[in-house]
Amino acid sequence: MPDLLLELRSEEIPARMQRKAAGDLKKLVTDALVEAGLTYEGAREYWTPRRLTLDIRGLTARSADQREEIKGPSTKAPEQAVQGFLRKAGLAAVSEAQVVSDPKKGDFYVAVVTKPGRPAEEIIGEVMPGIIRAFPWPKSMRSGAASMPKGMRFGGIDGKGSESLRWVRPLQSIVCLFGPEHDETQVIPFEVDGIVASNITYGHRFHAPDAITVRRFDDYVTSLEKAKVMLDAERRKDVILHDARDLAFASGLDLVEDEGLLEEVCGLVEWPHVLMGTFEEEYLAIPAEIIRLTIKTNQKCFVTRRQGGEGLSNRFILISNIEAKDGGQEIIHGNGKVVRARLSDAKHFWTRDQGNLPDLDTLKAAAEKFGLDLKKPLDQRMAKLDALNVTFHAKLGTQGQRVARIRALAAKLAPLVGADPALVDRAVVLAKADLRTEAVGEFPELQGLMGRKYAVLQGEPDEVAAAIEDHYKPQGPSDRLPEGKVGLTVALADKLDTLVGFWSIDEKPTGSKDPYALRRAALGVVRILMERKVRLRLLSIIGDADLLSFFHDRLKVYLRDMGARHDLIDAVLTPAADDLLLVARRVEALTAFITSEDGKNLLAGTKRATQLLAAEEKKGAVVADGVSDELLMLEAEKALYTAVRAASAKASDAIVQEDFRSAMEALSTLRGPVDRFFEEVLVNDENPAIRANRLALLYAVREATGTVADFSKIAG
Repeated sequence: MPDLLLELRSEEIPARMQRKAAGDLKKLVTDALVEAGLTYEGAREYWTPRRLTLDIRGLTARSADQREEIKGPSTKAPEQAVQGFLRKAGLAAVSEAQVVSDPKKGDFYVAVVTKPGRPAEEIIGEVMPGIIRAFPWPKSMRSGAASMPKGMRFGGIDGKGSESLRWVRPLQSIVCLFGPEHDETQVIPFEVDGIVASNITYGHRFHAPDAITVRRFDDYVTSLEKAKVMLDAERRKDVILHDARDLAFASGLDLVEDEGLLEEVCGLVEWPHVLMGTFEEEYLAIPAEIIRLTIKTNQKCFVTRRQGGEGLSNRFILISNIEAKDGGQEIIHGNGKVVRARLSDAKHFWTRDQGNLPDLDTLKAAAEKFGLDLKKPLDQRMAKLDALNVTFHAKLGTQGQRVARIRALAAKLAPLVGADPALVDRAVVLAKADLRTEAVGEFPELQGLMGRKYAVLQGEPDEVAAAIEDHYKPQGPSDRLPEGKVGLTVALADKLDTLVGFWSIDEKPTGSKDPYALRRAALGVVRILMERKVRLRLLSIIGDADLLSFFHDRLKVYLRDMGARHDLIDAVLTPAADDLLLVARRVEALTAFITSEDGKNLLAGTKRATQLLAAEEKKGAVVADGVSDELLMLEAEKALYTAVRAASAKASDAIVQEDFRSAMEALSTLRGPVDRFFEEVLVNDENPAIRANRLALLYAVREATGTVADFSKIAG
């Protein structure tokens, strides 16, 4: 069976777009081929900075013939309807149609249309131009004549009357080869914007710029390798990582690994060459996080540290796209100059942030409002943040107003978490101060972390400094929680203020859209409550049932990820349940109990009673307001009533103590009386009062067990 090789070669594709673009190309092409009636055995995509490549193996040489039956009108239908059917079916005369009889509808026309299969190369040539023209780049551009001002173009949009091609960067050539694994292949010469597909590609821009003729995928890969192009991105990453580790190790260092940076630099080179540069040791006085971000963000380089040590070294790893004749010395020198300039700027930011602001007299009102000490640099930055009225959100006020809200909320939460209120208050008023530092202005991803460092420098307590960094945490299911109780309190207050605020202005997540990361904030609250065992009545804080339901959704996800059964979660979680830790404990107890013998008894006894009651309620049967002793006629129903009262009393006492297992054990004793009740008692007695009383008895069973869980929702 033949294979298909496709390459789209262009100017450099942004690294962040390459992996997805290659995946999109594979999906678009394979979907189009299958839609046209072809099948294939396997497909794999590849990418480099200058090319997207697709290797499809075992493609059928021709699409299958298709037989379609088109149902027409009755043989008695008007001529106009018959002619319309003939046009739709492509028939010249009604004699070419078949007549089919239906016992109910009578005779009607049917056209049997056979569409012969088409050669794969014809299908490929037909679908590819449309795929390329409509390719879903996040950003694209026109090039050549199409990029000229409208007044300078001629003969239509691109001079030919059709819309010109938009591509992420100018498209330069297309390879499209089709054929069997060992015999001759053929070019499928479709055309897009004046570029005709061929069997010609080009290697590395500098090392091997000459044309390369290819026949199939295997010799294509080999030819590119000789031309200094490593096609497989995963292999490029592996080479970069291992060469960088080895180079660092040879200098007595460890590479500080960074998967995101590795993916990016892999997308910047076709022929990776790993080099090591240096900078002056005096820059190591700057926090390691700033050094790392400066070198990573601006130069796409890795940093290193001493083997077995914590601090960074003054050597960095850079990845070149060429093998220089001088061993890379000029490249190292050039990168070193830029790194030094960037680190000099970073040192300037770091130093200035520790000094006084020039306009302290204008900050006194803000300082008084938040109890700030204007002798301290971080306090000055918080006062400046408030004085400038920096907007948090147009409908939710300024950052200063937000800090005031968080401060009030944190004061309520501190005793519930067990945190020192004074330390919590200090941490809150400084938590957002680093937003006005130059280091965070340059590197926003350092907010919180820089606040902690500046807090330590001005002598804040360790708990306060840690809370300033940690109040943004956790920022996802795998991120760590705040370290101490002060940090936990501030993090809770920060997230709850965010959620309450955006709910109040009706800016809620919709579908996959969550621009303010509210799901992440709610999950952060859930994780803090669950993993730090914090008891909090959420409704007293948020005051919104709809927002509570949103928390319930996050709690369900969290508990399912922890291994809880969805039906047991649903059995415990009521719309008004606002103590999420208590819900989790109930689910935990129910999970442990339900598989025991007592648990099976409780489930069986409860379900039998509640299902019959639900069926009668659905019919509109009358249920008495309460059980009347005088209307209990038989020993079995008297025994059940006695058992329900006793079990309910024990269960209630246990629930007060939050001993849910004991509550379930007490209720499990109802199994015997319930079974006896159904064996000896007819619920639907002829006497309406007795029937209503017996239904009230079943209602009492449901109410008693409902204090633990809604057993009707439990499977089994």
